[in-house]
Amino acid sequence: MDSKFDVRNDRDLTMLVDFYELTMGNSYLEEGAGDQIVYFDMYFRRVPDGGGYCIMAGVDQLIEYMKDLRFTEDDIAYLRETNTFSDKFLDYLRDFRFECDVWAVPEGNPVFPNEPLVTVKGPAIQAQFLETMVLLTINHQTLIATKANRICRVAGDRPVMEFGSRRAQGYDGAIYGARAAVIGGCASTANTLAGMMFDIPVSGTMAHSWIQLFDSELEAFRAWANVYPDQCLLLIDTYNVLKSGLPNAITVFRELREKGHKPLGIRIDSGDITYLTTRVRRALDEAGFQDAIIVISNSLDEHIIKDVLAEGARINSFGVGERLITAKSEPVFGGVYKLVAIERNGKVIPRIKISENEEKITNPGFKKIYRLYEKETDKAIADLICDHDETLDETKPLTIFDPVFTWKKKTLRNYKAEPLRKKIFDHGKLCYESPSVLEIRKFAQEQVERQWPEVLRFENPHNYYVDLSTKVWNTKHDLLNHYAETFSKK
Repeated sequence: MDSKFDVRNDRDLTMLVDFYELTMGNSYLEEGAGDQIVYFDMYFRRVPDGGGYCIMAGVDQLIEYMKDLRFTEDDIAYLRETNTFSDKFLDYLRDFRFECDVWAVPEGNPVFPNEPLVTVKGPAIQAQFLETMVLLTINHQTLIATKANRICRVAGDRPVMEFGSRRAQGYDGAIYGARAAVIGGCASTANTLAGMMFDIPVSGTMAHSWIQLFDSELEAFRAWANVYPDQCLLLIDTYNVLKSGLPNAITVFRELREKGHKPLGIRIDSGDITYLTTRVRRALDEAGFQDAIIVISNSLDEHIIKDVLAEGARINSFGVGERLITAKSEPVFGGVYKLVAIERNGKVIPRIKISENEEKITNPGFKKIYRLYEKETDKAIADLICDHDETLDETKPLTIFDPVFTWKKKTLRNYKAEPLRKKIFDHGKLCYESPSVLEIRKFAQEQVERQWPEVLRFENPHNYYVDLSTKVWNTKHDLLNHYAETFSKK
């Protein structure tokens, strides 16, 4: 596990569910279907911001939730007071033991629409009960990790610091948003609790209030340099960047240098980024501080960063806050959790949800995912959703096809197939060890590099194919035809 501390010590999240998950559980039990084995898939239908991919995140928090599932006497007393549940169901909750199998895409992987990121197999009561937490956890962290990855890719080799806690939607949004941001590529977070919990780097400098506390800006800078002589990063836009902040910073930097210290640099939190950074860079260089860095903050996102760098802005590092921690440009990740199969007498029976909106028609059955790579380039070609008992023989050609536009086909010969998901729980027992956040960040960087640049671009990215095996496609269309025939007779 990547967390040194359990944020659930002071609160139990078991009851963080939609009420209907409990009323349905009560009904399952009353109708004798509580132990019916079912399969649910969690997936999403569209990449936020018109992007080409998302970054999977949140699995470790799902693990923390599932492995500690329990109902306290307070929980049961509250449910009893609603006059909604039978004594039989409340007794079931009192003796609750988690028994599900769970598969998930490991954190850090690029993921794409319509592939099952998480699959839960287990008794109907339990699998249904997990819906809210699966969606809440994966939706939020995947959204933030994806936004962070977009920002960090634009920044290139310039570190991005996550600065968004004060603008996050609540405590958990700040804590787990910081975690997801680092998975997405951020070098550090300003959130001290997240740093402590997940063993990730923390960073921060000063606020304008530090400068305002003193009678002069120069006095404030000298005081800061006295405390942090070897980590002296000065915020220079409290009054006037070029006429006050920059000259005073250079004065203090010269004083530090005379004492044998090397100043770190300056930060600007307002104004015309391109104009100011070019002027500041020139002045710092002329003063002999070529190694002093320039840090920029102030409502940044991937589009602003891309524009100012294209304009020639001289920036060494970025601090990104509200537009990252809230994914402000598109703050909702549309993951869904759908029943896809039931099991009777050991046989998996596919189930389908039909809609007039094609993208809302589910892919039925218990499935697995392969990611297909070109052997020569090690670049990803497509993901293939197969039936759970299908295997791929890499020595034989494989024809893949678009599940909607089926005439779009491609035959692969020199390829390799890697299973995309891992089993997390086996009959309620944890069977997976989560990497650390920094290990996940490194893995994410490696996996993004295995995508073609056309998939990674911001404008009109290439549509990465998530195809269905012939077996899964036939199962889906057999069910569609079955219901079409049934409805035509009415």
